[in-house]
Amino acid sequence: MEQIEPLALPQYEIFAVRYANMARRRSDNFIQRDLHDGPMPLDFFVWLLKSRDNAVLIDTGFNHAMAEQRGRDWLRCPIDALRALGVNADDIEHVVLTHLHYDHAGNLDKLPRAQFHLQEAELGYAAGPCMLHDMLRHAYAVEDVVQVVRALYAKRLAFSTGDAELLPGIELKLIGGHTKGLQAVRVHTQRGWVMLASDASHYYENLEREQPFPIVYSVADMLAGYDIVRRGAASPAHIIPGHDPQVLTRYPAWSPETPDIVCLHMDPKQEEAWKRNK
Repeated sequence: MEQIEPLALPQYEIFAVRYANMARRRSDNFIQRDLHDGPMPLDFFVWLLKSRDNAVLIDTGFNHAMAEQRGRDWLRCPIDALRALGVNADDIEHVVLTHLHYDHAGNLDKLPRAQFHLQEAELGYAAGPCMLHDMLRHAYAVEDVVQVVRALYAKRLAFSTGDAELLPGIELKLIGGHTKGLQAVRVHTQRGWVMLASDASHYYENLEREQPFPIVYSVADMLAGYDIVRRGAASPAHIIPGHDPQVLTRYPAWSPETPDIVCLHMDPKQEEAWKRNK
């Protein structure tokens, strides 16, 4: 009997697009006190996945008004910035919201054709009794959550209740920890499976030292999430943290004119030196 070969998975290009930044210190970025305090800035990214047939956006960033409200250094609109990659907002049919914090779930009104993909636990968390606590709701913006509810009523919101395949070559991984319904995204590329950790690990160092970022719903789930991220990646060099400025220095730029857009489907620059420092 003739054997049928399995269909090859699509290989996606992954672009990290930096749209804002802010000054922070090391003592701000770890639950346990860091005795060697010093500057440790934080970058804000969205991620675009491109194949021959699909363009998928991971997170949607925030707008200029939100940047001013929260004192962030806003560089550009993350949705408009996609034009540099040949993608218009109308081209995007799928948007993964890793969670609903203000820096990951704004600008939904700029994506008129998109279906939004979210873990069910995240909306229950963002619109449930935990938001009675100032500490837990601080990173949410109520108007962003309202926009997600509007998308739900317009039948433009798709829920997952755990790990799921979005499209061949794109997998959603429920992590929790940072928020109740945080999800990471596993993407098949020319260099193997890449894990877009989002806020499962803000910086490389959070995961490498197993020292969680201090905005957290469940420390236990965040620590367990580090193993989920590691298992999903082809190697440590295939893990992309959510906010680390080193992403821009480790990966090649899309073009000399776009230094804030880097190619995560390509091998890191000076990979052997990077491995020696691990």
